[in-house]
Amino acid sequence: MSVDLERRRVELLDLRERVLGAAQDVVAGDTEDGELSSAAGDQHIADHASELVEREVDESLGENAEQIVREIDRALGRIDDGTYGTCERCGKEIAAERLDAVPYATLCLADKQIEERE
Repeated sequence: MSVDLERRRVELLDLRERVLGAAQDVVAGDTEDGELSSAAGDQHIADHASELVEREVDESLGENAEQIVREIDRALGRIDDGTYGTCERCGKEIAAERLDAVPYATLCLADKQIEERE
C-alpha cells in the first residue's frame, strides 16, 4: 500500500481530537446559554421555538461527532490489524486520494457510490 500508515495514524488521532473538541464546544455552548430553561416564560414563542431547533441541531451534531469518532477508532483498529485501506465490500485497495479526503473510509469510491444509491 502506498499510504504511510504511521502518518495516517497521527492524522486520524489529530482528527479524533478535533472532532471531540468541536463536540465539547457545542455542549459547552448549550450549558452556557441556559436561557431556554431559565427564562422560557419571558420569551416570545418564536424565540423559544428557535432555541429548541438550535438545541436539536446541536444534539444532532453531537451524535454525528460520536459516529465519526467511532469510525476513526475503527480505522485505527484497521491500521493495527493490517486491513486499513482495503474496501470492506470488494476487498480492493481504496485509492490514496479517497483516504486523503476521508481517512476513515471503509469503502472504495465505487462501492460507496453503490451504497449511497441503495
